[in-house]
Amino acid sequence: MRFPFHKHSSPDDHPVGVIRVDARTKDLVKRLNPGDIAVIDHSDLDRVAAESLVEKRPAAVLNASPSVSGRYPNLGPGILLDAGIPLIDDLGADVMRLHEGDRITVTDGAVRLEGEEAIVAEGTVQTPATVEASMESAKEGLAVQLEAFAANTMEYMKRERDLLLNGIGMPEIRTSMAGKHVLVVVRGYSYKEDLRALRAYIRDCKPVIIGVDGGADAVIEAGFKPTMIVGDMDSVSDKALRCGAEIVVHAYRDGRAPGLARVEALGVDHVVFSATGTSEDIAMLMADEADAELIVALGTHATLLEFLDKGRAGMSSTFLTRLKVGGRLIDAKGVSRLYRTRISSWHLFFLAMAGLLALLAALQSTPAGQTFLGLFGAAWDDFINFLRSLVGLSPKTPSL
Repeated sequence: MRFPFHKHSSPDDHPVGVIRVDARTKDLVKRLNPGDIAVIDHSDLDRVAAESLVEKRPAAVLNASPSVSGRYPNLGPGILLDAGIPLIDDLGADVMRLHEGDRITVTDGAVRLEGEEAIVAEGTVQTPATVEASMESAKEGLAVQLEAFAANTMEYMKRERDLLLNGIGMPEIRTSMAGKHVLVVVRGYSYKEDLRALRAYIRDCKPVIIGVDGGADAVIEAGFKPTMIVGDMDSVSDKALRCGAEIVVHAYRDGRAPGLARVEALGVDHVVFSATGTSEDIAMLMADEADAELIVALGTHATLLEFLDKGRAGMSSTFLTRLKVGGRLIDAKGVSRLYRTRISSWHLFFLAMAGLLALLAALQSTPAGQTFLGLFGAAWDDFINFLRSLVGLSPKTPSL
């Protein structure tokens, strides 16, 4: 399996640096600086997590868990190695006991505090060859994952059939979407490139923009403002929450809402939506229930491998949600390829007037042009006099 996301460069065999420790990769990258060593606990490192690490340019990534467990051929490890970032794998729980800010050295998979001989943890140094072998072995696990995916899909259908089929449990929202385009932005695969490609579409069509958690920050970074923010609020900034968008807090069916306390502390108005699926699912379901003309999905998950790469049993809900809203749904990449910038009638009018003025100025500056303008003026006077004679008015004396 090839990893065509970055050009391969040789990693440092003995990285040294300050460590940043967090079991949640998306929380870690907020504190990670170039040259730091990232310490994570992320089984089956997915593509989104790996790309977020690559953006921060760490000296190395140390994973307490196996980056490839064998469940399915996940893409994250290959992305790190192709970017020239060393990956030391399966270090165990001991590496998570290191303190934020410690300086460490890594030699042949052995982790030591700088200046000390004792080994804190020891793991496997991943190489393109070992990742390639793991990917081939993991392909055998796809059949098992397909069966689990199908079972999870049926279980979700049983729990959420009233919501999916009849819209029962949908919250009251103030954002109007009827007859409009709705752009759902998730901080997922290629979201930055897709947002850049859709700039003309957003400017011309002015869609309702729904930012899903950190997707709201992606919208703001691109120079736009989200109309609505949906999610459990674990990866969205305070700035985005205070931007004036309508806030929909995603809660579990048992009533727990992890992001509710944070939103209340900020003092922003909000509504709560209790549902089993993912936040991107409920964003699409709200747009569908509100009778949106078109739903454009940006950074969301579309293929089976992407569902598995997300690493959640709940991703089966996305499959059913796409079936539910399928008639209105289109992927952002499709929009960017098909959409062409529209020129308004006013733009065409002003363009024609500018061309006409330029032509008149050019004619006035040459003897031949002046003669032509004189003849045209005489013909115009004759035409006006003809019209005046039709209504019984005396001819107008030409003024030259």
